[in-house]
Amino acid sequence: MLDAHGKTFVLQGVSDVEQVSQITGAESPNRTDRFAVYGTDLGSMINDGDKTYFVFGDTFGERPPDQIGGGGSFWRSNTIGYTTDDNPEDGIALDGMITDETGLAKELLPSRKVDGDEMTKIPTYGIAANGALYLIYMSVRHWGHPGQWDANYASVAKSTDGGQNWTLLDDLKWPGDGNFVQVAAYRVDNGEKGADLIFWGIPAGRFGGVQLMKTAEADIEKPAAYRYFAGTDGKSEPVWSADPKQAKTVVDDTVGELSVVWNAYLQRWIMTYLKEGEGVVIREGLTPWGPWGDAIDLVTAAEQPGLYAPFMNERYTGDGGRTIYFTLSLWNPYNVFWFKASLDK
Repeated sequence: MLDAHGKTFVLQGVSDVEQVSQITGAESPNRTDRFAVYGTDLGSMINDGDKTYFVFGDTFGERPPDQIGGGGSFWRSNTIGYTTDDNPEDGIALDGMITDETGLAKELLPSRKVDGDEMTKIPTYGIAANGALYLIYMSVRHWGHPGQWDANYASVAKSTDGGQNWTLLDDLKWPGDGNFVQVAAYRVDNGEKGADLIFWGIPAGRFGGVQLMKTAEADIEKPAAYRYFAGTDGKSEPVWSADPKQAKTVVDDTVGELSVVWNAYLQRWIMTYLKEGEGVVIREGLTPWGPWGDAIDLVTAAEQPGLYAPFMNERYTGDGGRTIYFTLSLWNPYNVFWFKASLDK
């Protein structure tokens, strides 16, 4: 499925886009305020066995009901909910959250919460590999103008007990001014050869393009094992470099909070992300490195003001992949919602 020779684009558009349910907050069916999750965002997903983890960003336990955006008291930089709900049609029922001894959602990766030093640690994506859970996160130094922020670095944390406790893998880091501060991750099974982990990366903020790196699943904790897409050779085969400075941009756009999955209906890769000020879009890819088709509107900012972070999960589809489901964060009321759309080809 990685061979693009002879393939053409087939995605023509999307239809039947609708909000299915609300996942977090006091107004959601999950009533996550009982875990002191009154407001939160993001919601990228990790599949591990029959369980799916929903990874949230800055989380607040108390805030005025009319407050817009992040803020409030009992601030945790990151939290996780989990579910075994395999029916996305009527929303996602969380089985629970990773909690502290008092039963409240706990901060997984502590941060200093000091502006200009480390404001927060934001999990940008996660993946299950080698019998463990891995969270890729960015250390944010300062929140700037809308869509802009400064990062110290990106790194990875590991859990071997189902997300209860995490170890920071400080030897595995990418610079805060590089192109792999935020990533989308996907596991590609190569049969007897094992599996590769593919990471599509963007800089801090929402105004950079997408680059690509990969490593063998067994080598996820080895910095020297990562290879960066450096273009194609004379036969249109990918060239991989050990030097991240050789990485080529595969999607040249203003990309924020991206997600990439393989779609069985299209038999193509699909990518969703935020175009700041416009809305969230979807693209079709013939291979992980492209070519990638034109951006197609998925949900516009006019339809859902303050939207961002459209995260997909290959587990949650319908009609053989024609229907996709995805999380979407809304700045007002600063919570995570569940959406669906139909792919037209």
